[in-house]
Amino acid sequence: MILTLAILLVSAIFLNLTFTTGFSYGFSPAIAPKQNHQQRRCNYGLKDEGFQLFDVLPSLYQEQERLLVERGAVEFSLMEKTGSHISASVSKGTAAAKGFGVSTGMKPQEAKAAAKVHAKELRKSGVVRIDDILSSEMADELRKYVFDLRQRSEEEVRGGKVKQIERFADVLLKENRCDLTIPLEDIIVDALLQILQKTPVGKMMVSMLGKNAMLYELSCLVSDNGSNRQVVHPDTPCTSDDTAVLYTCFIALQDIDMTMGPTTWLPKTHTLQAHELFKDDFAPSTGESSKDRLLRTTPSVLGVLPKGSCAIFDSRLLHCGGANTSDRSRALFYFSFKNSKIGYPGNPASIRPELGSKYTITTLEKELNAMKKR
Repeated sequence: MILTLAILLVSAIFLNLTFTTGFSYGFSPAIAPKQNHQQRRCNYGLKDEGFQLFDVLPSLYQEQERLLVERGAVEFSLMEKTGSHISASVSKGTAAAKGFGVSTGMKPQEAKAAAKVHAKELRKSGVVRIDDILSSEMADELRKYVFDLRQRSEEEVRGGKVKQIERFADVLLKENRCDLTIPLEDIIVDALLQILQKTPVGKMMVSMLGKNAMLYELSCLVSDNGSNRQVVHPDTPCTSDDTAVLYTCFIALQDIDMTMGPTTWLPKTHTLQAHELFKDDFAPSTGESSKDRLLRTTPSVLGVLPKGSCAIFDSRLLHCGGANTSDRSRALFYFSFKNSKIGYPGNPASIRPELGSKYTITTLEKELNAMKKR
């Protein structure tokens, strides 16, 4: 019995560590959920429902975390000289180029023209920055809402009113990070209507994924002081150069500078070729692995974003969250839409259970408009 348990424990360590540290590559439902977006979740000292090996032997989880942090430091040294701040995509001749007022938004034809330009860049690079998605005032209001919701959600979980998974997504590197799932209410309705109907974002999603694209995630990533740098990872596997799986829109709820651990993206790595190199982590005795060479030589862009701007990226793109050494939390309100032709994308959704698989982009807009009228 003891030997059997020991074998199970060693197997659990190997399976988790080989994926999450980047020493191996694979997406199984049992492992991939731990490595999406910002490796998110705050540490509230709460246990998940059901039996968890890491709950029984916390030292296993600590060892896993240690290896993740060490690998993140190695990757930082490899990529230290490759990064530059991500530049905003500009659509000439539209209100986007003239500095449109986000309170009134863009005219439909302007939004359509801008969406075409931004979508072209997104397909090419795998990530695009668009400014003035939310007004400064709305971003401030949304940030306050998020932190109030976070406090209420912590209290609800601690008090046993709800399960943790009903409020927070479950991921690794949970210390000083959380992924707070968001309900459709109040300021969220206003923010989504603004983004989807008065900026190019909604039309971009429709043009790239179709009107039947499913709302797959609705959440907010919060990275507090002391959060460590992630290892580089994609959110979903790449099975085709042509077929996008998810597009995720990160919206900055405050100005993000280098001390806050901005997201790092590696443009043009949402391809089969890049993923094949990324999977090859074998290092010859007199050289470096294909994976490390890819990280060392590929130019990267850093999500240093002004408040109210967004970065939209392809889920297959290699990226990672940085270490927050500032005295302020970094909050990214985000949502993802999934290609309706794709089944399970290899990444569990960060979304309230009652909202999962409920809305297409078309039905979501109808519901938001109806909620606004009530």
